[in-house]
Amino acid sequence: MAGEESKKLKLYSYWRSSCSCRVRIGLNLKGLEYEYVPVNLLKGEQQTPEFLKLNPVGLVPVLVDGDVVLADSFAILMYLEEKFPQHPLLPKDLHRRGINYQKFMKEKLGPDADFAWARDQIRRGFAALEKLLKDYSGKYATGDEVFLADLFLAPQIDGAIRRFKVDMDEFPLLARIFEAYLELPAFRDAMPERQPDAPAEHRD
Repeated sequence: MAGEESKKLKLYSYWRSSCSCRVRIGLNLKGLEYEYVPVNLLKGEQQTPEFLKLNPVGLVPVLVDGDVVLADSFAILMYLEEKFPQHPLLPKDLHRRGINYQKFMKEKLGPDADFAWARDQIRRGFAALEKLLKDYSGKYATGDEVFLADLFLAPQIDGAIRRFKVDMDEFPLLARIFEAYLELPAFRDAMPERQPDAPAEHRD
């Protein structure tokens, strides 16, 4: 199923964008090949006329699938979920599905965000997540299988650790879940430092 159709897929992405990262994880989990098109946000490439034709809002990610052009990570993931049913991103249980639909932390921290302010916002969000997930988590955020919530959580935790030096000892549940993510190639390969447009000093 990842054959002819998936060859059309093209992802416009920025290595450090958590919104792009969650889409990369989704594509990897579903075994879909895609062309990676880097968009350097720091150089303003998202505001070029060519890119604005794809997404007039001027944000990544953008997924192109033949004649279909989609922006917004959630919309992209739902499209992939409908078109490529392998490795479902949503649980069958209605309650747990609802938990997955709660988007935990939107990407509001730009590359020039104040360090102390950003870290404080992240810590507040993580404290809330520890409480929210304690009754639902298994190996992963909402059970023992990877679902949509995990795709949103993984980039946020990675950024908190790498960019904002958040001490994850304060958040044992999230720290444990993140370690489980890193055991999965679909997650490891989607992380910012493994993208082709990641600067050399940020690569593993």
